Amino acid sequence: MENQETKKNPAFLEYVYELNEGIELAGALKLSLKEINDIDITQLNRIGLKTYEKGKWTIHKILQHLIDWERIWCFRAIIFARGEGTIPDAHDQEIMGKNSNADELSIEKLVNELRIVRQSTIMMFDSFNKEILEINCKFFEYEMPLFAIGLTITAHQIHHFKIIQERYIPLDK
Repeated sequence: MENQETKKNPAFLEYVYELNEGIELAGALKLSLKEINDIDITQLNRIGLKTYEKGKWTIHKILQHLIDWERIWCFRAIIFARGEGTIPDAHDQEIMGKNSNADELSIEKLVNELRIVRQSTIMMFDSFNKEILEINCKFFEYEMPLFAIGLTITAHQIHHFKIIQERYIPLDK
């Protein structure tokens, strides 16, 4: 891919920064872990497999989606951090969601897995020095500093937790 095709600070990255409200990466990751720890599992269990609209994912699938994409973003981060040189492939979230067995898993298991994955993500990003965190990452049509990958993870959680709060929590009747 030629450099002129890449978008520095693509539009979605502005959304990532906005959702993180200017918080630095380490703080954003720690805050996101607190929000995972604060999940009301009892309430989510009452909602169960209900969706706010036909064809939408269950909360189970949303949590699995967060877990899967965090792992994908961490893979991408480590590829760039270690200078491996491979441009990571794109992935289709709809195919991944369709092929997950998340609805067979308990909310407790999914929340615990998300917590453990986040703890691992925090440790990985904490291990990167300033030079690594500022590596310019080019993939697909995007270009961003490596630390923005970490902020993408936290913004992704913020985005989906807002959807759960606004569209799923009202189903707890």
